[in-house]
Amino acid sequence: MTPESPDEHELAELRAKVASLESRESRPRHRVRSFFAILLIVLAAVLTPLAVVASWSRAQVTDTNRFVSTMAPLASDPAVQGAVANRATSAIMDQLPVSDLLNEVAPTDRPALNAALGKVGPALTDGLTGFVHTQVLNVVQSDAFAGIWETILRDAHAAFTKVLTGQGGGAVQVKGDTVTLDLAPVIAQVKDRLVANGLGLAAKIPEVHTDFVLVQSEAVKKAQTGLRLLDLAGFWVPVLAVLCAVGGILLAVHHRRATVGAALGMAFAAGLLGIGLSVFRAIYLDKLPADVDQAAAMAVYDTLVRYLRAAVRMLLALGIVIALAAWLTGSGRRAGWVRQLWQAGLGSVRRAAEGIGMRLGPVGRFVHRWKAWLGWGAVVVAAIVLLTWGYPTAVVVLWIAVVLLAVLAVLEFLDTPAEEPGGTTGASDGGKAAPA
Repeated sequence: MTPESPDEHELAELRAKVASLESRESRPRHRVRSFFAILLIVLAAVLTPLAVVASWSRAQVTDTNRFVSTMAPLASDPAVQGAVANRATSAIMDQLPVSDLLNEVAPTDRPALNAALGKVGPALTDGLTGFVHTQVLNVVQSDAFAGIWETILRDAHAAFTKVLTGQGGGAVQVKGDTVTLDLAPVIAQVKDRLVANGLGLAAKIPEVHTDFVLVQSEAVKKAQTGLRLLDLAGFWVPVLAVLCAVGGILLAVHHRRATVGAALGMAFAAGLLGIGLSVFRAIYLDKLPADVDQAAAMAVYDTLVRYLRAAVRMLLALGIVIALAAWLTGSGRRAGWVRQLWQAGLGSVRRAAEGIGMRLGPVGRFVHRWKAWLGWGAVVVAAIVLLTWGYPTAVVVLWIAVVLLAVLAVLEFLDTPAEEPGGTTGASDGGKAAPA
């Protein structure tokens, strides 16, 4: 071994000093990058619940069909049907001109009729109320009620937009801390049914506008303010949340770790929103007035927030899938072991198939050469499908992940290295691993 010359020794020392200086200079730079990366990822997590609520409110305001599909299931809910029947019956009885019955009796017979009514009047009123209530129930429990309810909802949609902006009017109104729905079409249908069943007196009932309470809470005014701000932000809150997450990942020193953190952080924030919806549900029902039907109020609340809950479940599933994918494609020992197990298992299946005469030929060599590009192409297609899906759910996310996993498994199965001159197989230039 020849001894180093003085020049070579000095050069080695100089390189060591340069490497040391670069290491010292990079540490503060990395700390600054990591700080801002963490800040952006935390901001993305904080914006996630707001983005979900903003998307929900925007969809309810701009999409009539979405609003109708949200509220339509209430037409078949027994608790809501009962509450609507009770409210409509009360309104009809208030307007039913029972005193007009006396006008049809001869003046000489009225004293005797008044005396008789004094004894049986309460029973007669109860019987008439029961008859009206039965007819109302027949309407709200019929197949026709779904159409009536949908008509009310479509007519109410424009007014519902005003609810979010704090204004009233139309079929949906805001009165103090209460959001109500006008049941005039239901009462009109019941009026026709009463006349058809022999109660001609119902024909004298004027057009009745009565309210069915959708929401009653002290938080209505606060919700109006918050929803108004989110509605103004609209599309940009979700975009800002995604941009913050992407910016944090790109700025981070370790991109895959940042991806895992961002995905789990945003999923966790969405989960907190789901917990908040459940907690608020209990508080909301507990503070309702005593005369409000608890079962109907519960059904209305659950119906109003069901798409919010679906979005929460979707984000939880998406966050877990992205975090798992980022971890599996990382350089960690356990992730590498999982990838090796995946490749070995599918490789064994391929070799077994080759052993019984299956030959992939040019297809296998093509896949081996372009497997990385094909794999990332499948990932891009899966992302496009998810982004263009109208209203993805957790089930949609999981199915997209399963299909993507199946495509990657097929690519791994088809991956056949080209044979080398010695009869062995080896990797070609493009044989980089596809995403696991």
